[in-house]
Amino acid sequence: MALAEEAEETEPSPISMVIFGSMEAGPTKSFAAVGMKRAIGGGLAQSGFRLLLKAGGSREDTRVHKPHGTTYKAESQSMLGYEWRIGDTFLAVYAGSDAESEQRIGPFCSCVSTRYGARLQGDLWMTPAEGMMLQASAYASSINGRLWGRVAHGWQTPMGFYLGPELEAYRERDYSKLRLGLHLTGLRLLGVEWRLSGGWQTTSDRPSEAYGTLGLHWLR
Repeated sequence: MALAEEAEETEPSPISMVIFGSMEAGPTKSFAAVGMKRAIGGGLAQSGFRLLLKAGGSREDTRVHKPHGTTYKAESQSMLGYEWRIGDTFLAVYAGSDAESEQRIGPFCSCVSTRYGARLQGDLWMTPAEGMMLQASAYASSINGRLWGRVAHGWQTPMGFYLGPELEAYRERDYSKLRLGLHLTGLRLLGVEWRLSGGWQTTSDRPSEAYGTLGLHWLR
């Protein structure tokens, strides 16, 4: 009995939280974000409710032509959702609040605005075949009617990480962006899983240009 009780006391707790972050850079814009996903009443390996929190900021040129001006943005999301898990496959749906503040600095004026809205988000990760992965994420926000989606497919390399193409699209009001590139997902280094991606993007208001992103996941 004593040995059984001791084994129960020393049994490690299930992983219940993942901390994630991302950074991206381009000729006219830089962006960084950090967030967390936490299982409510259990571990991440089982289906259940999730709490998702995220905050980020960006800096970009306000106008294409000189004087460009500078626009700073800060955003945050707080969402609750449910995640279904079967083995390594999971599908999650979230809903919650979306907020953004914006400051535009130009040669003649500086203006600040804040917007609030609702956000619906979905995430999918699956391995449809051995050595193959499929990841898809999308959200819709009531702020400026924003729509975003990303799909990535990849094949596992002998080093353990996945390599393949990615497609990303974004739209709000009269602005749109489309990206096509390559990603490296699942690189384990310093106890953290990393994702690197890069390629070419086209937008409705600027010439086509290169992009690069860096992401990380840290299970706790």
